[in-house]
Amino acid sequence: MKCPECGLWNRASQPHCFRCGAPLNIDAASRLEWKDSLRDGGASTTYLRADEFGLTDRTPESRDALAGEMQDLKRRKQRGAELQERLRSEAPDPASARVVITEKAEQDPTSPHRKIVLKQETEAGIRARRESEMRSRVRFLDENGAFVEARVYDPLVPESFRRQEDSLPRRRNPYLPRKRHIFLRVLAGLAVLAMAAGGGYLAIRRFVLSPNKVKDNPPGVVISAGVLDDLAAHTVLIPGAEGSTVYIRELHASYVVSEGFATVEIPDHIWYDNLEGSLDETMDVTLTPFLKSSSGRQTPMDPITYTITIPLSKIELETPDTTRTTVSTTMAAIKIIVRPGSRVTVNGKDYSDTVSSQTGEMTYNATIQPIGDNVFTIVVRSQYCRDNTLNVVFYRAKQDIPLDLAVGTYGTTDRKNMRVEATTLPGAYVEVLTPYSDLNITDLDTTGKFSFYAIFDKIGNNTISILASYPGKKPSQVDHVVYYLPPADEYTVKAWPLTAEGYSELLNNIQVRAARAQVYVVKGVVQYTVSDKPQVVVINTSDDGKSQPVAVENYTKTKWEVGKYYRLYADAFSTYNGMPYLNARYTYTK
Repeated sequence: MKCPECGLWNRASQPHCFRCGAPLNIDAASRLEWKDSLRDGGASTTYLRADEFGLTDRTPESRDALAGEMQDLKRRKQRGAELQERLRSEAPDPASARVVITEKAEQDPTSPHRKIVLKQETEAGIRARRESEMRSRVRFLDENGAFVEARVYDPLVPESFRRQEDSLPRRRNPYLPRKRHIFLRVLAGLAVLAMAAGGGYLAIRRFVLSPNKVKDNPPGVVISAGVLDDLAAHTVLIPGAEGSTVYIRELHASYVVSEGFATVEIPDHIWYDNLEGSLDETMDVTLTPFLKSSSGRQTPMDPITYTITIPLSKIELETPDTTRTTVSTTMAAIKIIVRPGSRVTVNGKDYSDTVSSQTGEMTYNATIQPIGDNVFTIVVRSQYCRDNTLNVVFYRAKQDIPLDLAVGTYGTTDRKNMRVEATTLPGAYVEVLTPYSDLNITDLDTTGKFSFYAIFDKIGNNTISILASYPGKKPSQVDHVVYYLPPADEYTVKAWPLTAEGYSELLNNIQVRAARAQVYVVKGVVQYTVSDKPQVVVINTSDDGKSQPVAVENYTKTKWEVGKYYRLYADAFSTYNGMPYLNARYTYTK
């Protein structure tokens, strides 16, 4: 607050003004009482101090005594200034008079009293005194640079000499040895060259070698990357006096210096948790430390800057297999896996509530238009991570004759026959190109609707193909893939064991067994992984687990791990590196 006496601004927590000692935050009556107490020479404030046992004593405040002394000093200085002004006004001729202080009585040299005597001086006397003063101030250096006794030196003083030191030109001392003077000039030149070279190097390093390098941190500061609560973090060591306190403005926290350093541990994510939008891979962050005294005064220290890395949010595409797929249906499923609790948007709309809180799986049913590329932009923001973007494109060719399957047509089924409904141009001719039964075209000429039953003749992916034609228009074809898998009780009972004889027979007749989708039971420990997407592993199926290797592709909902035992039910498909290749449909851990 502002001092009411001298106008100096002070901290609000201080009881007295730092300059004049006036008390702060008191009313006018108390201030008059304080002035009177100072005038009487006493302290203005007395405090009651109590210990832990409740005993009190009246103790005057030492700062009030100091304030009184400051006021007394101020009054004495003011009186001295008034006395000097009075002496100057009483002098008969200030230009030719000087003040001489002598003892009150030469007869009594022990007298402590002094008086002021005005002594007239002539112009010649003034000139002689000034020459003597100049002569007494001259000092000389010897050959080694040490001061010696003054030599005889009588400077020439012009008749119109006036004492104006600021206007006198400054000259090199003529008595400085010539060799030493030359040596100093050479040293000064070398210093200038060194500074220029150093500055040039720093400029090249700053703007050429490392133009993106941030400002160097203060000396003694140590910064190291680490982990705090299983998250990326940095540890900053700030040097300081033992027991002192360092306050960090950005963290709103204070740290005590111990063993020479204030240790500050900072999780990286606090710098960008509240930032929205796209973030870069790295970020330069700055700490603003203050040295905090015991009275609460904060002294700013040099800022500290370092770089953090922002991790990317997790996103895995499960369905479709690639980011660009050609389809001929109005619906397609997009299945992704993210970290549970992530925020997920598809084409700007939030679908975070559809993310599984256990597995992080999310399925989005995309509507595909016959316009060519249908782009679906998926943005994922996980906790403590930056945004991750994935673009999934479904290509559907433009159609002269509209031909669409009904919304909700299944992509998977456990039945060998599945009812399919579709719509086309009324009056068009439709043909089912894949196995089917019970084609119904009753409403085809009026509404363009028709239906049939698709028949699946193999386990796994089966394609349904429909062709629509109309006079004068280009035919349209729709191909829809359905994953057919019988229930476990129907599928597993058909499995053959992989004994030594069964393994040899499978390897010798792999094409026949693959054409019939023969089911086998594969038991053993996963030896190693061939591929992650799709997941393909190798398992030794012998009793001792050292031979009869098979490659197995995972079509189940369980992700296999190397070194673990599994019991799989899989159908024959092909060969891989001289071993049978099977497609697993069901996984059991026992």
